[in-house]
Formats: sequence, C-alpha cells, structure tokens
Amino acid sequence: MLKSTGTLWVIGSYHNIYRVGSILQDLGYWILNDIVWVKRNPMPNFRGVRFTNAHETLLWAQKEAGAKYTFNYRAMKALNDDLQMRSDWFLPICTGKERLKEDGKKAHPTQKPEALLYRVLLATTEPGDVVLDPFFGTGTTGAMAKKLQRHFIGIELEPNYIRVARKRLESAMQLEFNAPVFVTPDPRKRQRVPFGTLVEQGFINPGDALFFGAEGQQKATVQADGSLVLNGRRGSIHAMARALRNGPANGWRAWYFRDDQSNSLQPIDMLRERYLNQISEL
Repeated sequence: MLKSTGTLWVIGSYHNIYRVGSILQDLGYWILNDIVWVKRNPMPNFRGVRFTNAHETLLWAQKEAGAKYTFNYRAMKALNDDLQMRSDWFLPICTGKERLKEDGKKAHPTQKPEALLYRVLLATTEPGDVVLDPFFGTGTTGAMAKKLQRHFIGIELEPNYIRVARKRLESAMQLEFNAPVFVTPDPRKRQRVPFGTLVEQGFINPGDALFFGAEGQQKATVQADGSLVLNGRRGSIHAMARALRNGPANGWRAWYFRDDQSNSLQPIDMLRERYLNQISEL
C-alpha cells in the first residue's frame, strides 16, 4: 500500500487484491484505475499444477469521487515515447544488483522493482510532496522518492527489513533539485497570456508578418489589437488557425514569426516563453 498526495495505491496478486478492492470501495474510495503489472520474467510455477502467476494488479484510488488529484499525464506520455501510457505495464521483477541480499539470501521475498515505484511516483506526485508507505519493507518507495525529489514516511514492523532499508537509504543518491529536470511542463497549467499582450509589450509589432506552419505556407498580418488578417479575413491566432486547418488548432503552435536572432521561422510560443521569463524576473 502506498499513499501519495490525494490518492492511494495498493498492489497485490489474485490472493488478496479482490478483497482489498472490495474493502476500499466499502470505505468510500473511488477506483481511478486498475493497473496490470505484467512481469517480463515471472517465477515459474514449479509444481506445474496451475498457470504461471505472471502479473500483479495495482489499484489507484481516491477518497472523494470528483476531488482534484495529481496525475502527470504528460510525464507518463513522455516516458512512453510520446504515446499515451496504458494500464498494462511490462516491467521485469526485481533481479540482479537491484535485488537486496544478506548472506546470499533475498533480504525480502517480494521486493518490488524500482522502475515500478518510479513510475507510480512520477505519475501521481510532484516534487516536494510527502509519500506515505505503511508497508515499507526494504525501502524501495523511499529510495525512489529521494531520487525524484519527494519526501517520504515509511512504516515497517519487521526489524530486519528496517535495518536493510536504513542502510539502503543512507546510500541512496539525493540529486540537487533542478525544476526542469524533475518537472514535466504541462501547457494546460501555464499562465494564460493573450497574444495581444505580446503585441502591446513589443514582443511583436502591428504590421509584422506571421506564417502558418513551419514552411510558411500562408502569411498573415498582425493587427494592433492582436488579431490577424489573411486574405480579407480577420480573427484571433486560434480562430484563423482553425479556419486554415479546417479543424481544431492551437494558434500558439500553428503560427510562426521570423526570429532575427536565428534568422529562421520559429513558433510564436517562443515569444510567449520570453515574455513569461521576463515577468518572472521582476
């Protein structure tokens, strides 16, 4: 079980996950997703009397249906080669150097792979958040929290696990915080800036040309009020982009300006970034 900011994660096999899910719902939790962790290298069923147990199920839930919670959609998409992350995760079990051992024996029989906890924390917490793991084991949650600049609280009853976890966390590397490294930009959370603000602030001037697309297929003229004129039509950067594309369009990414610094066409979103950087320094 793992408690991140605003939500709860539990993991288990067929032995217990259905009971746990039922109890969660009885307690008023709303299940946001069930994730299937497909083990790339599962342990075989040595007796050969049933199917190899090659997966575990994670339940991601929140206490109040409809309440706000953290989900770093774009970080998950970036982690998955720019494809939307699915609910089936293909990850190997904990082996090799990652597997903690004492006297040649496993320190914990069900040590979870770091990649699994890395993904959970990156998806549903932010840097600086506090993560509670009431079944801390050998400290995988804590190690990944340190790696991703999260705080953590671990609860564990077994003295041997506590000793191993402490030793592990003493050596776990804590990187110096660097926001661009640990935070995935989300355009939906960016400060709203009307294109007209860039005109009145002098980042682009009335009469300047904007080009539709990186190849400059169409050329529009910037007006004093921040609208564009093209072939006798007048509208905002978004409305004109939608008209040219005959469908949904984001004007910040559709229109380009000629950048004097690079002598090339650049998206007007670059001007918005320059403006936001300027006001952040004030």
